Amino acid sequence: MQRTMALARGWGRSAGLLVGLGLAGLVPAQAAADVCVTDDAEREVCLDAPARRIVALSPGVTELLFAAGAGERVVGAVSFSDYPPAAESLPRVGSYDRLDLEALLALEPDLVVAWAGGNPREQIDRLPTLGLPVYFSDAEDFAAIAASLERLGSLAGSEVEGHDAAARLRDEVAELRRRYADAAPVPVFYQVWEQPLMTVNGEHWISHALALCGGENLFADEAPLVPRIAREAVLARDPEVIVTGGMGKADSSWLEAWRAFPELTAVRRDNLFFIDPDLVQRATPRLVEGTRALCAHLETARGRR
Repeated sequence: MQRTMALARGWGRSAGLLVGLGLAGLVPAQAAADVCVTDDAEREVCLDAPARRIVALSPGVTELLFAAGAGERVVGAVSFSDYPPAAESLPRVGSYDRLDLEALLALEPDLVVAWAGGNPREQIDRLPTLGLPVYFSDAEDFAAIAASLERLGSLAGSEVEGHDAAARLRDEVAELRRRYADAAPVPVFYQVWEQPLMTVNGEHWISHALALCGGENLFADEAPLVPRIAREAVLARDPEVIVTGGMGKADSSWLEAWRAFPELTAVRRDNLFFIDPDLVQRATPRLVEGTRALCAHLETARGRR
């Protein structure tokens, strides 16, 4: 596997020789301080010591780091990194889709956590050539989110906090799975964007969250993770429920547009539901909170049958 940081090979050979001679006690503590994890791109990321200065390259990555107990070590983030509140005051290094590399380098990070599915790859690929180790984060379901908390905690020296957060997440997901194991299925259309009209396929974490509640993603069979679709396709599949996060935490205008189609089951039964996009459109522990809200909406829809 590719390593994202050049290690001191000469030192490694010397340390191995001392161990082989039975002189392990002469090996400085630094030899045992290497921290290695495998990131979501299946790359090995190694540091010679826990990171002390971390830059996060998506709002979701910022949340993950704080949740893993590494918040005090995050020294920079991209725009819209607004949770937890402490993240709002972090220096900015551009946006997730266009980084300010000069600002990033000025922060002198010893670890950069990138968003594999959203950051510009040509910019990310430059970072290792500048001596910066990069961890790619791209969690696609609850299990991957929990694993990310553990790995990031290891890289930041906050293993206890990271493992505790992962354990809580797994317990909460297990409880939801038990609660809705026998729930009647509900056909759902989840709207990500208006122009162009976009949804998620069955591999997206939002689709996994819906499935936990007994929701059936009507566009699960689409190839792209976030496919563009025609409005006619939604009308043809006739969802029982339409859910969207809209343009922000209090903008439900996209839902109102569907009322122009009273023939839809979702419109006829008033199953048009708004949800805070930050709770479902970021792969972080708060996805559990968003999933609880989704489950409550689907229960409402069941009650209207």
